[in-house]
Amino acid sequence: MHDVDLLIVGAGPCGLAAAISAQRAGLRARVLDAGAIASTITQYPYYVKFFSTAEKLALGGMPFLVADDKPTRREGLAYYRAVVRHFGLDVHQHERVTHLERSERGWMVHSQTIEGERQRTTARAVCVATGYFGSPNLLGVPGESLPHVSHVYREGHGAYDQDVVVVGGGNSAAEATLDLWRAGARVTLVHFGPTFDKKIKPWVLPDVENRMKEGAIAARWESRVSSIEPGTVTIRGPEGEERLAARFVYVMTGFAPNTALLADAGVPIDPVTGIPQHDPTTLETCEPGLFIAGVVVAGYDANKIFIENGRFHGDQIVARLLGQTAPAAPRLSAELDS
Repeated sequence: MHDVDLLIVGAGPCGLAAAISAQRAGLRARVLDAGAIASTITQYPYYVKFFSTAEKLALGGMPFLVADDKPTRREGLAYYRAVVRHFGLDVHQHERVTHLERSERGWMVHSQTIEGERQRTTARAVCVATGYFGSPNLLGVPGESLPHVSHVYREGHGAYDQDVVVVGGGNSAAEATLDLWRAGARVTLVHFGPTFDKKIKPWVLPDVENRMKEGAIAARWESRVSSIEPGTVTIRGPEGEERLAARFVYVMTGFAPNTALLADAGVPIDPVTGIPQHDPTTLETCEPGLFIAGVVVAGYDANKIFIENGRFHGDQIVARLLGQTAPAAPRLSAELDS
């Protein structure tokens, strides 16, 4: 007999929603996460608000009550902790899954706790829902691993009266640039394109562009970082090589889901899209009993799967495990949207 029917890797909103779906169907579900509950959200800037309204982020019909139109980072973390408590979900935090091994009648999941203790769990099926912040998109330049370089931005307070370089041209780069400037930093944005990305938030774009026009924020367009040194960043642009003062460097070039577990288990990963081979109806990979959920389904396209649609992936997986037809529309987790 298996320890659980469904072992879910990742305690983000999509992983928790899958656990709720399984539990409601009478299946034994367990969730393992290398970090904390909803650890992806802990990577957001402290001041951030979600793009979506609360009802689009709610799980299992449990009301998500907030003070404003959209939840804050803090409200989101509190809500998802409450979800785990309310539904009595079996969540093991700070326990990293290291290997998925096919067994005679299912899967053997190897994991290691933060204390170094090795664990093994047998499961009829496994769902990988490891989220967006799996692996940063690295520049691949010398000095990128120096301690003053970060691929995550949280707040600008520590950069007051300091020289800072922000690399990137998307929402994260633009918002970090503005927040740093408002905190009193001297900011230079470096981007390989001629302007900001097309999908930048419409309320952010005029703000940052106006600051650049008035000279409050510097920009180096069509430029690439060639190396990072303590105190400086060397870039190459239309005017040749230039060294920028930088006590702090924020590389806001995005992330990609970590599919190493899936690849190690024998699932082919498309080299262009980053999408694991799977059945889009059931979300089962080419390895029987191994499923995917959340942003992992979309590979490198971070603008396709969000909490508001990924939270229903568990319904498709559970239907497959029960031998039923996958729901044509969100069902088990959608009470608030009906």
